[in-house]
Amino acid sequence: MDRPKFPKRAVITGGMPYGNKTLHFGHIGGMYVFADVFARFLRDRIGKDNVIFVSGTDCYGSPIAEGYRKKVESEGFTGTIEDYVRENHEAQAQTLKDYEISLNIFAASGLGDSKDIHAKYSDEFITTLYENGWLEKMVTKQFYDTKAGCFLNGRQVVGKCPIKNCQSEKGYADECDLGHQYMPEDLIDPKSTLTGDTPEMRDVVNWYFKLTECQEVLEEYIDDISKKENVRKVVTETMKESLEKPGIYVRKEGIETYLKIKDQLPEHTHTDLENVKDSFTIEFKKLHDREIACDILTKNGIRYRTSKTLVPLRLTGNIEWGVPAVELEGEKGLTVWVWPESLWAPISFTKTYLKRMGKSEEEYKEYWCDPEAGVYQFIGQDNIYFYGVAQMPMFMAQNGHDLNIHPKKGELCLPTLVANHHILFLDKKASSSGEVKPPMAADLLDYYTAEQLRAHFLALALGNKSVSFMPKPLNPNANENEQDPVLAQGNLFTNVLNRLIRSCFYTSQKYYDNKIPYGAVSEEVVQQAKETILNYERTMYKFDFHIVMNILDTYIRQANKYWARNITQADKENDDVLRKQTVIDCFHMVRVATLLSHPIVPSGCEKTISYMNLDERVWDWENAFEDIYFFLEDKENHQIKELEAKEDFFEKHPSQFV
Repeated sequence: MDRPKFPKRAVITGGMPYGNKTLHFGHIGGMYVFADVFARFLRDRIGKDNVIFVSGTDCYGSPIAEGYRKKVESEGFTGTIEDYVRENHEAQAQTLKDYEISLNIFAASGLGDSKDIHAKYSDEFITTLYENGWLEKMVTKQFYDTKAGCFLNGRQVVGKCPIKNCQSEKGYADECDLGHQYMPEDLIDPKSTLTGDTPEMRDVVNWYFKLTECQEVLEEYIDDISKKENVRKVVTETMKESLEKPGIYVRKEGIETYLKIKDQLPEHTHTDLENVKDSFTIEFKKLHDREIACDILTKNGIRYRTSKTLVPLRLTGNIEWGVPAVELEGEKGLTVWVWPESLWAPISFTKTYLKRMGKSEEEYKEYWCDPEAGVYQFIGQDNIYFYGVAQMPMFMAQNGHDLNIHPKKGELCLPTLVANHHILFLDKKASSSGEVKPPMAADLLDYYTAEQLRAHFLALALGNKSVSFMPKPLNPNANENEQDPVLAQGNLFTNVLNRLIRSCFYTSQKYYDNKIPYGAVSEEVVQQAKETILNYERTMYKFDFHIVMNILDTYIRQANKYWARNITQADKENDDVLRKQTVIDCFHMVRVATLLSHPIVPSGCEKTISYMNLDERVWDWENAFEDIYFFLEDKENHQIKELEAKEDFFEKHPSQFV
């Protein structure tokens, strides 16, 4: 049976939380747990020295500037904006630690040494795009509040997203809160958050990445990754949505006016006008032609929405709180727009980590610029546009003017995107800026242990569809007589595996002088373990984490049944041979179960191995198929630690004993 091929070295990235808030349940349960489980698995699979798990606080941008302004005005905060960000960064770091998220570095784009390295790399990244012919300077419109007397940053303008069928609750200057991109002048009914007035549009100069010229290479890239079994359909399908030709959706009542003025519009096609239900589509060859058409339709009072399509990606802006942009062609005083710089931030964070470890920053190329290495970026569905459509061609453009989806050694490689669907809260989409507020991640630890939550989030199958998080303590409609759904997966460890491990220990203490009895593991047990390990490995490779949980559930419960059946018979018949064989077999199954569970519930597994007096070789997948005696120096006299009565390896939360 062919086994999946893993990279020699790997970087795992967790999406960057904004520095204007602490972490809510979606950050942890929708992304970080999945990234951490895969990072821990890869450390076991290819060696911990070959894996770097990076993330950090997204310190810059209009959300942070606006959050700081509100905190000063409404709460009397007296610190600097950097103080504000640092406070949130430290709170985020503590929450990640509490959830056992094993980051090698949790940096910050605007704090400490990572700030300086990130600013320097941002200069290099943008300069390379310019030198390779992938930047253009454009004069565009930006919102200006005449009453406040200033240009407005992205979050200081709120309106309705112009993209058809968008369910966003808020559209900002040039993107909505679901990540759709559009030109600022297309925002519907814009209002200034500073004064409530309708802002006017004024000319500004900025640098843009020529994303509209990347249609063909993106189509080639999507076709390529569609054939890979470890790329989720949500990635390719969402990316395809952004590659539609520039289009306009006109409401049915606009047909008559459209027919009168259609010859004034640039060259275009339209859908059948005889059988229109709600709207019809006008399609253009170029984005510029659509912009001209929008102006004409607006002047003639025609209501419309625009399609998702490639638009130039803005790289710079004039917000004061941002990474200073490198001066090109005499354009001074610009800062880098936060979204693009967050795409290359994991590279600068990798450089920061290497420097902190006393290594050369340039060693980042061994991870980011080698086809035999791998970069895995864990993100939410809403961010696929930026990490897929925008990031991939920008990374290709670092390697030269001609874009290639298969970079050579020494060139910046393309990451694998692992995107989850939305994690809902009580069947509704929750967001800090929406009507339904999400529970904060730290607060959930008042009801559950981190390992219980890790196991539950992993089992939600977010790779397939949006799923609701339904914690009983926070659900006003929960049935008192029904089990808390959040505990279903945690019980596999706190109840079933816990019981099996304790049984092995107590029996060894009673019958075998606190030793693991020596003998050959039953062939059927060895074979079942091998099949489970191989199945687990293939499933982890494909990021099917919910199936990983199913594999563990089956294996652990079968092991528990094996114990119960055989020990019951051995005790009934006073069969010492059967008892010894059962203990031998079940210690082997415990060893396998802890190896496979290690990425998910690490503390409990590490405690188990510690009590078994085994060393860290048990986590090395080079030894995955070995029996337990492979790890013992004195196979016949290996002593295990004394297990006190009612000692748990996988603990329940104190509130669950009330």
